[in-house]
Amino acid sequence: MHRIGILTSGGDAPGMNAAVRAVVRAALIEGYQVFGIFEGYKGLLEDDIMQLERYFVSETINRGGTKLRTARLPEFKDVEVQKKAVEILEKHNIDYLVAIGGDGTYRGALGLTKLGFKCICLPGTIDNDVQSTDYTIGFDTALNTIIEAVDKIRDTSSSHQRCSLVEVMGRNCGDLAVQAGIASGAELIISSERVMTDEMIISSLIEDKLSGKRHEIVIVSEHLTDVHELAKKIEKEVGIEARATVLGHIQRGGAPSAFDRVLASRMGIAAVDAIRKNSPSVAVGIIHNEITCTPLEEAITKPRIADLKLYSDAQRLK
Repeated sequence: MHRIGILTSGGDAPGMNAAVRAVVRAALIEGYQVFGIFEGYKGLLEDDIMQLERYFVSETINRGGTKLRTARLPEFKDVEVQKKAVEILEKHNIDYLVAIGGDGTYRGALGLTKLGFKCICLPGTIDNDVQSTDYTIGFDTALNTIIEAVDKIRDTSSSHQRCSLVEVMGRNCGDLAVQAGIASGAELIISSERVMTDEMIISSLIEDKLSGKRHEIVIVSEHLTDVHELAKKIEKEVGIEARATVLGHIQRGGAPSAFDRVLASRMGIAAVDAIRKNSPSVAVGIIHNEITCTPLEEAITKPRIADLKLYSDAQRLK
């Protein structure tokens, strides 16, 4: 009988609860015992662990956030800290850990793997920056949240004939920016894969103004520029009213979309299937709509970046 630990770590993402639900229910059907670890790796080190029954995940598939709660723990990269975590897992006779999160979560699990403990990782992050999967749990919901916000901003932008800058998440992968840009008909998309200087942005906006455009939507990935300062430059140098909106953590909240609920459920079941087969440490993903399992070390060899062809497609739709 396997004894499975499960945690959610790093930034929360819509669909994490659906993934936990799938793991718990699929595991219980197999006759396994499941132990919830609260507040990620931090809770693991604090031994905040409780055995979970079916009722714990009742009515959670539609809830955003994570019932297991989450936390960041930078010091978990220390080998001595990881050894302590393994000791706690072994004290509870847990033989597999299911870790749901992004790149940092995967690296923590890889550290445990190198110490001989088996981990199954599920990609739970709105940024879609895990390279072993086409889609991460939470990305679709966050994308739809952005589009809903931009659609509303566009109404005001059009009415006031202004340039609206919208900052979105996705620091290392521009999928949120470029897909939101295409879906909302943005005039410019700026991300880590397609960085533009303030001067380049202003030049493009001047060209649009001369061609007769009366308002603009510009989607910008976080941490690339100060959008409020950029709005001031645009007003001064382009001669149009400009406003900046930082969507922030609104992108992480809310009930998961149907896509994310199904994706999380499929991945959770796949995690239990991997455990049933006594699999080594793997990262569960979805590639071309097929659920996959990639060796964990291979899954984090490099960060995932947005499809560059999407940027050229966006330009053709401008």
